[in-house]
Amino acid sequence: MKTSLVAFVLAVAGFASGLQAAPQSQPAGAPQGTQAAAPAQPQTQKQIKDPAEYNAYISALKQQDASAKISGLEAFLTQYPNSVMKEDALELLMGTYQQAGNQAKVLDTIQRLLQAYPNNLRGLALITYLKRATAEAGTNPQQNLAEAAQYGARGVEALKTATKPEGMSDADFDKLKKQTSIIFNGAVGINALQTKDYATAQSALRAAVDSDPTDIRNVYPLALADLTGTPPNQVDGLFFIARAATLAAGSPGAAQFESYGKSQYKKYHGSDQGWTDVLAAAKANPLPPAGFTVAKYVPPTPAEQAHDLVKDKTPADIKKLSFGEWQLVLSAGSPEDQDKVWSAIKGVPLMMEATVLKASATELEIAASQDDIDKKQSDIKLTMDGTIPPKLMPTEGGTLDFQGTPTSYTASPFLMMMEKGALLTKAAPKKPPVHKRPGQ
Repeated sequence: MKTSLVAFVLAVAGFASGLQAAPQSQPAGAPQGTQAAAPAQPQTQKQIKDPAEYNAYISALKQQDASAKISGLEAFLTQYPNSVMKEDALELLMGTYQQAGNQAKVLDTIQRLLQAYPNNLRGLALITYLKRATAEAGTNPQQNLAEAAQYGARGVEALKTATKPEGMSDADFDKLKKQTSIIFNGAVGINALQTKDYATAQSALRAAVDSDPTDIRNVYPLALADLTGTPPNQVDGLFFIARAATLAAGSPGAAQFESYGKSQYKKYHGSDQGWTDVLAAAKANPLPPAGFTVAKYVPPTPAEQAHDLVKDKTPADIKKLSFGEWQLVLSAGSPEDQDKVWSAIKGVPLMMEATVLKASATELEIAASQDDIDKKQSDIKLTMDGTIPPKLMPTEGGTLDFQGTPTSYTASPFLMMMEKGALLTKAAPKKPPVHKRPGQ
C-alpha cells in the first residue's frame, strides 16, 4: 500500500472538548472590600489580592457571549499582565477563540500562553493537534507535520514533570495527562513514520494506541509502522491493520484496510487461511490479547519440494513431469526420491525443447530448465545418433526440439547425459522448459 500518510485524510471524531477550552478557573475569593460576589465553591487556591483585578477577572469569566468574554479577557490580560490568574486567563481565552472559530487568534493565543508557560499541557496539546490536522488536510503537510511532532515532543517531556494544578482533582489531572499524551505521541509517531524513523514511530504510536485503541488516526499508522518498519513487527501489525478495518467499518476506507491487511497476512502466513480469525480478534479486543500470534510461513526446502513432486506418483505419472521437475528431484531429493525418478526415465526416449549453448556435428550442450537457460548453463549433454548435416546445424542461443535417451547424470552441478539424440520438427510433441522449482 503506497500511501502518503499526511495526505490520507481519515474521518475521525473531533478534538476532545476538554482540551479545547480551559476550565473556568476562579480565584479563591475576593479581597475584603470588593463588590463582586465570591464563588460559592472555589476551584483553585490562587488568590487575587487587588479588588479591581478580581472584579475584572470575574466579570470576564461570567460572560456568556464569546465576543464579550474575549473582550473581557483581553482587557484583563492587558491591564494585569502579571496576574496570578494569567495562565488560567490565557487558557480560557484560547478556548473561547476556538469556540468562536477564530483560528488565527487561537494560534496567536497559544503562542502567548507557551511563551509565558512553555510546559502548559493544554497549549502544547492544542497546537500539536491543530498542526497535525492541518497537515492531514493537505496544507503544507510536511512542514505542519514536522511542527506537530516538535510540539508533541515538547509535550512528552512536559508530561514527565507536570504537576497537578491547584484545585484540580486527581481524576481530572489523570484524564488531562492521558488525553494530551495521546495527542503528543500520535504526532511524534506519525511524523517518524513519514520520515522512516520506524523505531520511534512504533514506540510513540503504540503509546498513543495503548491509551486510546479506538482512535483510527493512530491505529492505522501504527499498523503501517509495524508492518513496514525495519525491523518489522508483523504479528502486532496484522492485528492493528485488522483493528483499523474494524474501526473503519461502514466507511470507504474499510475495504482498503482489509484488502491490505489480508495481502500482508497472506505474505507472512503463506495463505489467507486464518485471516478472518485475526479480524474477529481485532473486533473483540482493543489491543492484541494475551497469546495472540500468527504462524509465520516457512517455505519448504528443495528436498521437501522434491518429495512432494513424486509422492504417490506412479512411474507413468513421473514421466509426465517436466525436465525442470526431474532436475529438482535428481539434484535435491532424497536418495529414495532420486531413485524413483531415475528408474522411471532412464533408458526412455524423451522429447523436449531446449536452448542450444554449444553445438558440434555429433554432440550438443543444451539447457532445458528455465533456470539454466537464464544462466546460460548447460544441464544436458546430448550425443547425437549420427552426424548433424551442416544445413541442419543448430544455432547457438537458438531453440531446439529434440529427442534423447537418458543414460546417467551428476547431481551437482546437475548434468544429464543423453544418447541417441535426434532433431525434431516443431510439430513433434515435446515438453517446453519450466523452472526446476515449482511456482517460480
